[in-house]
Amino acid sequence: MNWDDIRIFLAVARSGQILAAAKRLGLNHATVARRLTALESTLSAKLFDRSTSGCHLTEQGQRFLARAERIEEETLAAQADVADQTVGVSGTVRIGAPDGFGVAFLAPRLGQLADRHPDLTVQLVPVPRSFSLSRREADIAVAVDRPEHGRLLSRKLVDYSLGLYASKTYLDRHTPPASVKDLQAHTLIGAVEDLIFTPSLNYAADFVREWPARFEIASALGQTEAVRAGAGIGILHAFIARADPALVRVLPDIQVDRSYWTVVHESARQLRPVATALDFLAALIVKERHVFR
Repeated sequence: MNWDDIRIFLAVARSGQILAAAKRLGLNHATVARRLTALESTLSAKLFDRSTSGCHLTEQGQRFLARAERIEEETLAAQADVADQTVGVSGTVRIGAPDGFGVAFLAPRLGQLADRHPDLTVQLVPVPRSFSLSRREADIAVAVDRPEHGRLLSRKLVDYSLGLYASKTYLDRHTPPASVKDLQAHTLIGAVEDLIFTPSLNYAADFVREWPARFEIASALGQTEAVRAGAGIGILHAFIARADPALVRVLPDIQVDRSYWTVVHESARQLRPVATALDFLAALIVKERHVFR
């Protein structure tokens, strides 16, 4: 059995499409389809139901997926074990992060990691509602919850806080609230409730029993932009809002505290690109922890 064929199988299983897998692997569509057929022939099994809507694992494919992932883990572990540590870090590392932390904090700073390692490609991607490290949708995830299940390794990265903010232009037009009760008289900006995928992101419930938002936005940066534009009062990440002179903290005695965690699959932790990026993130936070205080 050819490892390259297994690698192709995993890419198709994780993306659900031959074309998407081909792009990720740097191969053409026909090659991926041909190699899948060859693997199915070798195994004497149909691994996918192929259709115009994508590739769906058969029952046999599901069983093979579990074994293929174990083969992948052993292959990655072997690569990490025998890698020449005197050779520069190369390859690709993909970091998934929430938009507030990823775009506002990491994006301006990840270039330092790329500068230090010219042969390393650094990717930063948004963390969607459903996110799988075991499926290699990212090598490292920055999460707001510490995972309790799966073969995942986690480490607290940094604590952060959220507070109530409004723009100066909004407060010029409205009397600033003097108490939580006064918020009822204001336009409130919040998240789209049915898209909140973890209780840790339900910030509003920790401020007031009810947060009747009239303007709902599904991203932290989107909410920040709406507040900056004077649309109302919102719950914003303090490390983002503090840096913006157009934003004013309201009811400053009230805040909510949360944490960011780095999470990796145990099979990837020793890979040099992953280990290098984790060390970079930890050192970066030590250097710039003041941003979050």
